[in-house]
Amino acid sequence: MVLEGSSEALCPSPSLELRPSCNKSQPSPTLGSGSQSHNALCPEDKEPIKYGELIVLGHNGSLASGDKGRRRSRLALYKRLKANGVKPDVIHNVSTPLVSKALSNKSQHSISFTLSRSHSVIVEYTHDPNTDMFQIGRSTESMIDFVVTDTTSSGGGGQGGANGEGGQSAQSTISRYACRIMCERSAPYTARIYAAGFDSSKNIFLGVDNESNMLQDGSLIDLCGATLLWRTPSGLRHTPTLKQLESLRQELNAARPQCPVGFNTLAFPSLAQRATIDKKQPWVYMNCGHVHGYHNWGFRKEKVGSSALALIGAGGTAPATTGHRECPMCRGVGPYVPLWLGCEGGLYLDAGPPTHAFCPCGHVCSEKTVQGWSQIPLPHGTHAFHAACPFCGTWLTGEQGHIKLIFQGPVD
Repeated sequence: MVLEGSSEALCPSPSLELRPSCNKSQPSPTLGSGSQSHNALCPEDKEPIKYGELIVLGHNGSLASGDKGRRRSRLALYKRLKANGVKPDVIHNVSTPLVSKALSNKSQHSISFTLSRSHSVIVEYTHDPNTDMFQIGRSTESMIDFVVTDTTSSGGGGQGGANGEGGQSAQSTISRYACRIMCERSAPYTARIYAAGFDSSKNIFLGVDNESNMLQDGSLIDLCGATLLWRTPSGLRHTPTLKQLESLRQELNAARPQCPVGFNTLAFPSLAQRATIDKKQPWVYMNCGHVHGYHNWGFRKEKVGSSALALIGAGGTAPATTGHRECPMCRGVGPYVPLWLGCEGGLYLDAGPPTHAFCPCGHVCSEKTVQGWSQIPLPHGTHAFHAACPFCGTWLTGEQGHIKLIFQGPVD
């Protein structure tokens, strides 16, 4: 499924909605496109041409196990040294597809459709010198350029997706060959996605006539287990780089925010330590937005011992047994969670200051970013949609799905 995007795709108008577009793979064979680094795609004396980038939602900058080779949370698609695209060539209508020469020829890439017991269609493909092909799926075979596994998200702010790293399900629901992207090698370097799916009767379907498979900045691709975001080079120019995010983090800490009760100075941890809670970590009351340091009071449900902080671990959120807390500033009652800076710049909608946080996970980013993502229902499973934090996949809660942060400045 694809959300047609634009430079403002993630701040949708009421008419912009998630809908199928050429759904899982238009008839095309699996070729050995291979994975190449961008350094090998262009001569050294020329700037490589980037078609765009694919970002897996629910991972705050990298996979939980680390980005390794083709298995990563973000992949840039560059122009190849040699075109490897394909295009339909000869179409055969046959009655005995299993003995067809087109299928038995190993040097000929083809695909067959069985329409009935006595009628099949075979489409032969030929090399297309005008396009580059990139293939995406769960398979680790060499023809897959981007290996994607399932992203475990949390339905209500639990620990499943709140660590900003995501997890992997026991059994993947992503196809071994999920989809492919064809990019035109000449300007404007149009990118198109080809995919197919199966309906409730296990019949393949390819979408209806008024749907487009052209990717635009902000397009979302549902792989039935993970959701990919397509960003164009022009769109990425409006998002912060990792260096800029680090600068924003340092600016936040330079303001010396303090806990309004304990008066201790708070500090966001470095981007490299984003999965481990620090003693100076800022915490927030999600119902009001007041930022504090960690403290062990104000429980309104189950009480936990003084070792609550030690039990938090690398998950990035308080244990579910802590229940809700009462803010000592305004007496508002609600979840009390640590704040985490959103580290995946490609998920930002602008480079604005990190003044807001998603509820209930506590990922911090710009106001425009939280407002945009809170309006987009992301696929959950095969039949449900729910707005979620793009950095961890946690379902958003509350009236808006986000909160404005209220920091206490230094008293000196």
